[in-house]
Amino acid sequence: MTDHTLNGAELAILINRLEGVARKMTNTLYRTGRSGVLNRARDFSCCLLTADCELLATADSLPIHVLSGPDLMAASMKEFHPALERGDAFLHNSPYHGNSHPADHGILIPVIDDDGRHRFTVLVKAHQADCGNALPTTYMGSAADVYAEGALIFPAVQVQREYRDIDDIIRLCEMRIRVPTQWRGDFLAMMGAARIGERELLAIGTEVGWDTLDAFSRQWLAYSEQRMVEQLRRVNKGRATGDSTHDPIPGTPPEGIRIQATVESFPDEGRIEIDLRDNPDALPCGLNLSEACARTAALISVFNSIGGDVPRNAGSFRRVDVKLREGSVAGIPRHPTSCSVATTNLADRVTNAVALALSRLGEGSGTAEFGAFLPPSSAVVSGIDPRTGETFVNQLFLGSTVGAGTPFGDAWVTYLCAGNGGMCFVDSIELDELYQPLLVHERRLLPDTEGAGRHRGAPSLLVEFGPVGCAVEIGYVSDGCTNAPRGARGGGTGSGADQLRRRRDGSTERLDPCAQVTLADGESVLSFCCGGGGYGDPRERHDEQVRQDFIDGWISRRRAREVYGVELDEHGEIVREATTRLRAAAPTTLHPKPIDHGDPS
Repeated sequence: MTDHTLNGAELAILINRLEGVARKMTNTLYRTGRSGVLNRARDFSCCLLTADCELLATADSLPIHVLSGPDLMAASMKEFHPALERGDAFLHNSPYHGNSHPADHGILIPVIDDDGRHRFTVLVKAHQADCGNALPTTYMGSAADVYAEGALIFPAVQVQREYRDIDDIIRLCEMRIRVPTQWRGDFLAMMGAARIGERELLAIGTEVGWDTLDAFSRQWLAYSEQRMVEQLRRVNKGRATGDSTHDPIPGTPPEGIRIQATVESFPDEGRIEIDLRDNPDALPCGLNLSEACARTAALISVFNSIGGDVPRNAGSFRRVDVKLREGSVAGIPRHPTSCSVATTNLADRVTNAVALALSRLGEGSGTAEFGAFLPPSSAVVSGIDPRTGETFVNQLFLGSTVGAGTPFGDAWVTYLCAGNGGMCFVDSIELDELYQPLLVHERRLLPDTEGAGRHRGAPSLLVEFGPVGCAVEIGYVSDGCTNAPRGARGGGTGSGADQLRRRRDGSTERLDPCAQVTLADGESVLSFCCGGGGYGDPRERHDEQVRQDFIDGWISRRRAREVYGVELDEHGEIVREATTRLRAAAPTTLHPKPIDHGDPS
């Protein structure tokens, strides 16, 4: 085997070509997926791994899908199928064997060269509109275990041999899933995207040589590790603990689930340790994390904190040691623990706990808390469409803000949730109304709901929608109603979440945070998503930025005065003398003013 050292230009060219392969896969799936969760919201990821199961190229993937998990999934494929051949394909969604959660179906394809040697693995992971759960939702927060959850579990099950479908598996899915035609369309789109990845890698291997690609993989991962070392040397040295609490739902303690993370930074060595072992045992609910999501949620906080352009791959991950405990709610689950909601709610709380711990190491580290996720604006909706008489199931992405203030700047407003990293798209209202019997009455940002800070968190978002001509069932697991997103380094708390039903007569009632709710024709749900916490003292925010926030409608004059210490006249101009006095005094409050949710009856 020839093993030569590639120069910088060769490394740059080859990583761009491999990332281009992942983007071709992404483009294929986005353009051919059948369900709205794929072809409108883009809740999927495509990545490439080495034959040794190391993550190599991710392109535009969702962090929660790929930072950890693909490596474990590829390893289980090799364990269960030691004699891999060209033309094989495997369906994988088991959270006990490396996948994120059962609703994320993955297609794994080994790339085999002409000599029969396994060179790479391609992975396509896509969230499903329906995965066979007992209820028409892919997020069963109330599931006591995987049996109550009801999802079909595929631990790297072979679905193609010699490029031909194994129809028994296909029929099994079509009999269990409520929208079989939609699922089959998504399956074909995933398979097509994965086969394009295989085809492109085979072509590159033939062109440049497999030994050259092997040398590239080793050197690119080593380069990525060194880039991570350089960034981690800038993190403040020390040890700190952070915590973040998920609201109570059925199956949890009355006070909710408090997640704790202890972070120790070793800048001289260019590494970080994150200890998640001091957390509760797994609970009889669907919030428990898979191993993949527990590791990924911690990694997300590190990357959010350090900034820079460190490649997200197995090389950079070598410098972050995430310690997990088997049987923990935020560790390594044992079957039959339910991990139905593993990618969002409690994963975000891990990200927040690590972020706050990092912020306590010193200025310039960590972030504020991201707002909690899965409000009704992101619900799974289902029913019978009166226009066609057919069953529909789809997850909405009508909007969720939640972005946190960081040491580097203000929040990303349309972040969706910490694990998605802003990579999913916000649904078009017109398309959601076209494809489902829904009417979206309102979608707007709410002023004075941001976590105040030198760098502010995102404001809250209100979405109101309801069915047209039929009843519609919505399933959601809304967090942050009790535990709103906190600030860091003197930053303020963002607005919390809430959800109401508006009856036909216009009156409202508060809904449970974790529920399957049936809305009758003429009713609607009001979904208030969390804002995000602020980073740094609000009085350190540049007064011109505060003025612009007022002009743009983010904050009122009262909030500018009371929280940011900036006096504005009726024209929005800064009153300098009054501002100087205000900024010398303590702020009146760092919390958003209460949102007018109406008068629940």
